[in-house]
Amino acid sequence: MKFDDYLTEGFYDEMFQADGRPRATSAALFERLSTLSDGELQRRQKAADLTLLDMGITFNVYGHADGTEKVWPLDLVPRIVPGDEWDFIERGLKQRIRALNLFIDDVYHKRQILRDGVVPEELLTSAKCLLDACTGLSPPGGIWCHVTGTDLVRDGDGQMYVLEDNLRCPSGVSYVLENREVMKRTMPLAFEGLRILPVEDYPERLLETLQHVAPPGIGGPNVVVLTPGVYNAAYFEHSFLAQQMGVELVEGRDLVVADGHVCTRTTKGLKRVDVIYRRIDDTFLDPRTFKADSALGIPGLMDVFRAGRVALANAPGTGVADDKAVYAFVPQIVRYYLGEDILLPNVPTYTCWDAKQCSHVLAHLQELVIKPTNESGGYGIVIGPRASRQELDDCAARIRANPRNFIAQPMLALSRVPTIIGDHLEGRHVDLRPYILYGKDIYVLPGGLTRVALKKGSLVVNSSQGGGSKDTWVLSGLPNGIRERCASPAAARTPTRSPLRPEHTPC
Repeated sequence: MKFDDYLTEGFYDEMFQADGRPRATSAALFERLSTLSDGELQRRQKAADLTLLDMGITFNVYGHADGTEKVWPLDLVPRIVPGDEWDFIERGLKQRIRALNLFIDDVYHKRQILRDGVVPEELLTSAKCLLDACTGLSPPGGIWCHVTGTDLVRDGDGQMYVLEDNLRCPSGVSYVLENREVMKRTMPLAFEGLRILPVEDYPERLLETLQHVAPPGIGGPNVVVLTPGVYNAAYFEHSFLAQQMGVELVEGRDLVVADGHVCTRTTKGLKRVDVIYRRIDDTFLDPRTFKADSALGIPGLMDVFRAGRVALANAPGTGVADDKAVYAFVPQIVRYYLGEDILLPNVPTYTCWDAKQCSHVLAHLQELVIKPTNESGGYGIVIGPRASRQELDDCAARIRANPRNFIAQPMLALSRVPTIIGDHLEGRHVDLRPYILYGKDIYVLPGGLTRVALKKGSLVVNSSQGGGSKDTWVLSGLPNGIRERCASPAAARTPTRSPLRPEHTPC
């Protein structure tokens, strides 16, 4: 499998420049892949697929005709992020999380940002994820969003944008770790000489974050992962993270409130729980506070949380900051709390809550991507340029019935990465979900999860809708091989292929 017939087709390609030459940070990988014999990359891809199957790396899809459990799709051609670019992304993500955390705390206390007119009060008070039960709550350390997954996309001009913030129960980080493990098993030579930032210590850092937010005065806090159960789409991840951190995986029925504390039921009696990394939606956590018919939660949990005897990560109520209508105001939120211009810009966004913007959206539906403000997994999205007349009419009716529930954005030309399609390579659109931990400090996992739309031309990268994934390599500086080739004029010749040639080297 060679790159001879690979075409960027006018899109920004993460591996190649517009003229077909590999980018400087991709040149070493390009050469290694180019030296593989015919069929070798496909054979390794099949080996990787079998490894994923043997390791039981799966995800669930609700309502799929072929069953709910699927083997995780990993494409062996990685996505490379240059180290200097990653440094900027990391600073931008930390800035964003600091501001959003201050925003959530303000929303549930003074609401000064509303009084100052930075975020419209009606927009906030109409948010589905604004929880009255969280008003006046103060999580340990004032930290609300301990684990965040922020979706980034690169447009055709090379600019990286924030597509959305996921502050409730962001999933996918387990696949980042497993992708790297499978890549090392099936493509070991591809790693040689490349200074790829590690991801393997994420579970350790996650545990440190969770322990940091434990109620004060507790040595060696007892941490658990709370899952809805085996039928949840992210159950593999829940069990994986619990196993990697060395903590218990529990369901609501395993926990009980007793004597003012949350406890697990064990064969030796009740055992106190200090920190719950909950992977259950807010309103299912406690039937006495939220949904009375929730069978997943723990009656009385919120009373213990309010009393400061247990920590919940993420804290209930964080969802108010990843409402997509609120997302449109994040640049103003950053400026208000930090006095800084935002580093990573939003995708330009129309909020249909605003009558003038709603009129514009309705008049240009066929040009825009329409999103409900509180859905996830790619559900409910209408891509105007690819929708039928009937689909657009139905979408317009839904917007008119509940304008607060929709935003609209221009359709971006998402960047692409070479992807194995049958016996050759084709460009496929990707996004990137870095993971941010907020405990004693803010930590950003290098790279994150690259999701890829496996269908030609598709922009939907969600695994639940046929998307796949790639390992993401953040390179610390240029690969060693680049400078080594510069030292030798003979070795500095471009690979024997046309029209693709390596990008210019720095010497």
